[in-house]
Amino acid sequence: MTALAIPADLQPVEPAYRQALQMKAAVFWVPMFLVALAVDRIALVETPVPPLLLPLLVALIAFLAIVIAPNRVYRRLGYAIDGRLLRTVRGWLFHTDTIVPFVRVQHIDVTRGPIDKLFGTASLVVHTAGTHNSLVVLPGLAPDRAAEIREAIRSEIRADAE
Repeated sequence: MTALAIPADLQPVEPAYRQALQMKAAVFWVPMFLVALAVDRIALVETPVPPLLLPLLVALIAFLAIVIAPNRVYRRLGYAIDGRLLRTVRGWLFHTDTIVPFVRVQHIDVTRGPIDKLFGTASLVVHTAGTHNSLVVLPGLAPDRAAEIREAIRSEIRADAE
């Protein structure tokens, strides 16, 4: 069975984005595992639940969320940009292929959180006219590439306005 990936005509995001996804998952799941250990030792001592069942279940889910899911998300995230539109494709469980014509763009942001800064990634946030899909986020770009795409879109918008 061949693993699904982004179409060949799309560019992948930065490889460091995979590690950023893993770190974001670990920031959530490691404390959840510690809470499960505490609950198992304190609240479940006098119950018929086998010892360490809850922490083992949480550890299994954490493993899937930290090791498996980020790889799948990364492999299925790509983008393409030409003179008139931005296309983003994402989806592991739910596939989304979004095309944003530049004439619909209201404004563009480049954002970086602490984990993005740690791994050298950024997100391009495109705000469009309308209500459905009015916010399109393309994560996992190099900061320079995100700024370059932002300027390309901004130049195209300016040319259309003149």
